[in-house]
Amino acid sequence: MAKAKNNIPSVLAFEKKLVPSDGFFYGTTWENRLDAASSRPLSLVEKAVRGTISNRLSAKDADPAKLNAKMEVPNLQRVDSCALGMEQDTLRLSFTLKVLSGIAHPSACNLPEFQESYEKTVKAYMEQYGFREIAHRYAINLANGRYLWRNRLSAEEIEVHVTDDVHTWIFSAYDFPWKDFEEDDLTDEEKQGVKELAAEIADALCGKKSSAFFHIDAYARVGEGQEVYPSQELVLDTNSRKNEKGKKSKILYQVDGIAAMHSQKIGNALRTIDTWYPAYEKKLGPIAVEPYGAVTSRSQAFRTSKEKADFYTLFDSYALGNQLSTEEDEHYVMAMLVRGGVFGQGSKENE
Repeated sequence: MAKAKNNIPSVLAFEKKLVPSDGFFYGTTWENRLDAASSRPLSLVEKAVRGTISNRLSAKDADPAKLNAKMEVPNLQRVDSCALGMEQDTLRLSFTLKVLSGIAHPSACNLPEFQESYEKTVKAYMEQYGFREIAHRYAINLANGRYLWRNRLSAEEIEVHVTDDVHTWIFSAYDFPWKDFEEDDLTDEEKQGVKELAAEIADALCGKKSSAFFHIDAYARVGEGQEVYPSQELVLDTNSRKNEKGKKSKILYQVDGIAAMHSQKIGNALRTIDTWYPAYEKKLGPIAVEPYGAVTSRSQAFRTSKEKADFYTLFDSYALGNQLSTEEDEHYVMAMLVRGGVFGQGSKENE
């Protein structure tokens, strides 16, 4: 098999090292949140609703007569929804997280010289930084409940419990930073909890132990009977569905009848640690670790090849033993390797 130019393999892949499960939704009360028997699985409810025309209209359709004609046609919708019971005021989101070692070894690499150089680079990073900064950021995101997504915004208070075989850490989510990873406003007890949790994560990433395994329960007090928000399924055949009456316009995720959050969505929240991108400002905050710093909600890539800030530009140099210009670039590259992916250089790139 032909080698790629610049000694970059054509086959190169890394398994992800931060592996969350799906998150399951339960309803409980704030007073009895620690009583497992009080938690009840939340199920989805299908609703059929008659909506009104609310989309932006063209100038020709804004004519009052045409608009009134459109209003006579009902906007019928069938949607999934999920809510707490009227006797419940607290959402419990439960998932597990496994942190794996072995980041120094690609799962696939067809160029031994590159693999040797790459392994030296990773070992040097481990010796100098020990994954402490990256692990600290993961720990902050576990503590602040970022993975609750929309459910976090409507909660009056949030308490997060993280447990492993030895420890139990309890965090009040709103005490922890959201736009950065500074600890200035944390108490000594909160700082110690984050430090201990981060150390467990870093030890696994560095290979001091083969893995770390955590159970996470996030309790969000949102109010009796309030709607909560599992993951929404992607409907791929939208064109065909438009002409089929009775099809749902919103389908929520469930597992064995229990409302749930996609593991991918939880993973995206946990790896929202990149404040190292060139245009970072506290107002926007961290973005998820991605090869080009893609933020789909803003339709923008914050790491471009033109700025030499994208993953491939940095990785191709770093993995071959070259020094990157900043410590932040090194952290970003290693966080991308924790994320995992297929990073080989295809044949078209070599032409």
